Amino acid sequence: MAKEKPVQAAAAADDAEGDSAPPKKSGFLSKKLIIMVAAGLLVAGGGGGGYFFFKKGHSEEKAAPVVAKAPPAFLDLPDVLVNLQSQNNRSSYLKAKIVLEVEDQKLVEQIKPLMPRVMDAFQTYLREMRQSDLEGSAGLYRLRDELTKRVNLAVAPTKINAVLFKEIVVQ
Repeated sequence: MAKEKPVQAAAAADDAEGDSAPPKKSGFLSKKLIIMVAAGLLVAGGGGGGYFFFKKGHSEEKAAPVVAKAPPAFLDLPDVLVNLQSQNNRSSYLKAKIVLEVEDQKLVEQIKPLMPRVMDAFQTYLREMRQSDLEGSAGLYRLRDELTKRVNLAVAPTKINAVLFKEIVVQ
């Protein structure tokens, strides 16, 4: 037991010294170290990202040659005049001048022999329309989309880009 007292006395002396000694700043140093490392990584990553961005932009600019795209070709259709559906006994008519937009002139020559199919698709669809279906710009956009689908079915495998209206009158 005599041996234990000096050990306890030494431990008590260490505790007494620990209380009077200033606290260690290990937490402060580790936070400072983390901040410095994060800042270094941010600078290195930003520099690398900038290099990649600017260097890649220059290489793509040189690699991509500008190709002049041929202007589209247009095919005028005969005037379309149809009697619209009406709920009362009053008759309504739709008169339209329509143009088809295609990729190039070669496609125009492929579509011309199929014009009876195209006109038939237009006539059968438009005769089912009501005057209220054509009101406003939204009605015309829906009509354009539907006619484009029907033309593409009629001229398949050839494809048109759009149906364009030169003139459209509803009476």
